[in-house]
Amino acid sequence: MKKIYLAYLLLIILSACGDKNTNSVHLSGEIKGLGNDTLYIYGTDKFYNRMDTLLVKDDKFSVTLSTDTLASAWLLFSDGTEYPLYLNKGNKIKIKGSASDITSLEITGNVFNEELTAFQKELKGLSTSSEKALEEKAKTFINSHPASLASIYLLEKYFVQKPQPDFALIKEMTEHMTGGLKDRPYVDELLDLIQEEEKVSVGKTIPYIHLPNAKGTQISRTNFKDKYLLIHFWASWNQQSMEANAALRRIYKKEEKNKLFALWGISLDIDKKEWEEAIKRDTLKWEQSCDFSGWNTSPVKQLAIQALPANLFLSPSGKIEGKNMSEEDIKKKLAEIEQKEKEKEKTGKRLKKQNRR
Repeated sequence: MKKIYLAYLLLIILSACGDKNTNSVHLSGEIKGLGNDTLYIYGTDKFYNRMDTLLVKDDKFSVTLSTDTLASAWLLFSDGTEYPLYLNKGNKIKIKGSASDITSLEITGNVFNEELTAFQKELKGLSTSSEKALEEKAKTFINSHPASLASIYLLEKYFVQKPQPDFALIKEMTEHMTGGLKDRPYVDELLDLIQEEEKVSVGKTIPYIHLPNAKGTQISRTNFKDKYLLIHFWASWNQQSMEANAALRRIYKKEEKNKLFALWGISLDIDKKEWEEAIKRDTLKWEQSCDFSGWNTSPVKQLAIQALPANLFLSPSGKIEGKNMSEEDIKKKLAEIEQKEKEKEKTGKRLKKQNRR
């Protein structure tokens, strides 16, 4: 009897040790109003490079996933909504929420999920949900949580994904992060991006770039000698690019005979026919170039282009004077150039008159 008891006790101890060292995470929860659905969990980097299925029945779900290290993942809902999720071996993750507000879930089971949950609750308590207020909250969290994976998510959501990211501010916040966080693939890639962005920031001179136009002639900045040049990156498959082209068409119609200004469109199309049809359909009369390499076209890397549409406004010497400018910004800039040119002409006439005396 004693031997049986000892064997049973040993089995319990071994089982406990096995659970402690298991490379798995248990995830369960209830999202009221979700009913019967299929959700997906997929990783954001090499630490969880796969997609798992999560079956929901009567609002509830439960699944055991394999992971041997701390990983960032996305919980993907059927309507396309994504929610950040952090997993580590041995964790018992619990999710609560409502289908009417799946952008604000309560997730427990490890410190990173709990930190983000607390942050989301703080946002709900704000008297104003202005962009500035949200950014200030996110910045405070990031600076006070230098080792949290949630900081990476907030950095991406509130600062990197802006139409015109403030890379100086982003760099400042990443400098506060711990080495472990900086070693994460996303942050490592972001720091590389910032380094490339700094090379083509306002005030810097752009590197030499060249691409063929529709006739096969190589075009570079030197083709627009002594002119202010707006380089516009676009693609026929990008709806926002079509809207930006419409704005540039209005500007070009007014500035076509302006000897001080030129436009150069660089397309990320990969299909020559679609590119040519877009140029014809949208009457893009200014210089257009494309090498049909998509995002692999060399100027994209050289000029740190991350999204479409994008633009750079260059001085005649090739110095960057503006980036990702709106239609109104471009018009204002052109008005300033015109005014500067008029003043220059007045000064020239005055000096010429004085020299005659």
